[in-house]
Amino acid sequence: MVLRIVFTFLVCYFLGSQNGAIYVSRMMHDDVRSHGSGNAGFTNFVRNYGVRKALLVFVIDALKAVLGCLLGGLMFPGNVVAGRTLGGLGVILGHDFPALQGFRGGKGILSGCFIAFMVDWRIGAVTAGVFFAAYLLTHYVSLGSILSAIAFGVCYVILYHNNIPVMLCGVFMSLLTVFQHRSNISRLLKGQERKTNLLSKGTKQ
Repeated sequence: MVLRIVFTFLVCYFLGSQNGAIYVSRMMHDDVRSHGSGNAGFTNFVRNYGVRKALLVFVIDALKAVLGCLLGGLMFPGNVVAGRTLGGLGVILGHDFPALQGFRGGKGILSGCFIAFMVDWRIGAVTAGVFFAAYLLTHYVSLGSILSAIAFGVCYVILYHNNIPVMLCGVFMSLLTVFQHRSNISRLLKGQERKTNLLSKGTKQ
């Protein structure tokens, strides 16, 4: 059991470390982390390179989340939710702290959304709904991300309070994502946060 847990986590961490924003920007002989917020995430990529170039980033970060959760489920067929949650945890940690990229990754929102749907469609629906509602009302991607991360954790508590390890993994991913947005929270409180047009053509055209 322990070996299966370690193997699943490490493979999914490796998958998560395949950061779409870093790879695609390097294909353009650049590094997304040298622009804007310095974050290797989907939003910073869109701001700098535009939504069209970000489509491949979307595919990479979504695919690694799906594959990680599928692997977790296959490794633990007797408890698919636990397996997929473990796989998702590995992907999120790999995305946020990629060892091969100097531990400078993203914040896990895009991958986290797909993990939510893979684990339990109800968590995915609530998480996505909260994000888009907050974003459409305010145009603050960070606010939508923070609120959706909180909703993610709350859903785990409500739906899986009888499965403590699964619930704790879900809550940890939620808190980690909020922590990764600590600078955004500070700017939001000061009224200094930047609004984002997710259909932007970018500034590095």
